[in-house]
Amino acid sequence: QVQLVESGGGLVQAGGSLRLSCAASGRTFSRYAMGWFRQAPGKEREFVAVIGGSGRSTYHADSVKGRFTISRDNAKNTVYLQMNSLKPEDTAVYYCAADENYRTVVIGTSDYWGQGTQVTVSS
Repeated sequence: QVQLVESGGGLVQAGGSLRLSCAASGRTFSRYAMGWFRQAPGKEREFVAVIGGSGRSTYHADSVKGRFTISRDNAKNTVYLQMNSLKPEDTAVYYCAADENYRTVVIGTSDYWGQGTQVTVSS
């Protein structure tokens, strides 16, 4: 069982930055691929980024490539999402996801999900 708790969301002006964190419970954090998703009001949940268990493999959605960076610290059981050059269209609830299978994270069918953290970008 893995429990995920996101933090770091908030209100920021367009062009600003935020760093989201997702803290995971358990002693086998490095076995899990971790991902970030987001869901804006009235829209479907959208894949943002994924990182493999070792941290060597990452993949970002085209919509955030070059602006967002996923990373992890296995010693702290935490995955991060550094968000730069934020745009109003980045406004959404951001969710952390975990699964032992990298592809399962990418397609959005992870076993474990956090409760989400709100990110609001004002124009």
